[in-house]
Order: sequence, then structure tokens, then C-alpha cells
Amino acid sequence: MNITYTRQGDYNLPNLTMPEQPQVELGVYAHLRRRFLKNHHKILYYNLLTSCKLIEHLADIENQALEMEEMLVRQMAEQQGVTEALKAQDQMLWVARMNNIRNAAKEIVCNELIYMV
Repeated sequence: MNITYTRQGDYNLPNLTMPEQPQVELGVYAHLRRRFLKNHHKILYYNLLTSCKLIEHLADIENQALEMEEMLVRQMAEQQGVTEALKAQDQMLWVARMNNIRNAAKEIVCNELIYMV
């Protein structure tokens, strides 16, 4: 192994680079998770980053969060009787209830997946 160094003031620092990581589209939940780890669990964040597992972890969290949100919205809409018949009857009521359901589902997903270690 050839290691090269760069002189910074009085120190010779090794020229280290991270291996190439796959390009993955990260969504809202992945960015929320990254920010949470970086601000509140720095050791875990830097361990994942330096072991090249951060992107994989964030993509996994994103997939889990989207699946969980979709399942929760479906279940909550069914429980509250928010159906296509209601949508045909009163669109504004349907929209209001669906927005409440989506917001509740997002809050549950954030509390259960994003802000947990």
C-alpha cells in the first residue's frame, strides 16, 4: 500500500479518501434520519459514515418509513370510514380527514423509526 501525505502546517496528514458509494435517491425520511443522527447521536453517525454504511442505512430507513406510512394511512382510513363513497359525497370532508390521517401517520413513523436509536 502506498500512502501519500500532505503537509498541513507542521503536520503530515495522510491523503485518505472514502470508497465510491452507490448513488441513491434519498427522501424526506432519510434526510430527517441523517439530521437526527448527526445532531443527537454523533458517534453512531460517524461510525456509519466511516464504515460506508450510512447511505445503505438511510435508504433502508426510507423504505421502511414509506411502507409503514402507507400501511398506517390505509388502516386508519379504514377504521375512520374514509372511503371512496365519502369522497364522492363530500370531497372537502374527505380531504380534511385524509390530511389528518396522513399527518398522524407521519408523526407515528417519525417517532417509531426516525427518532429512535
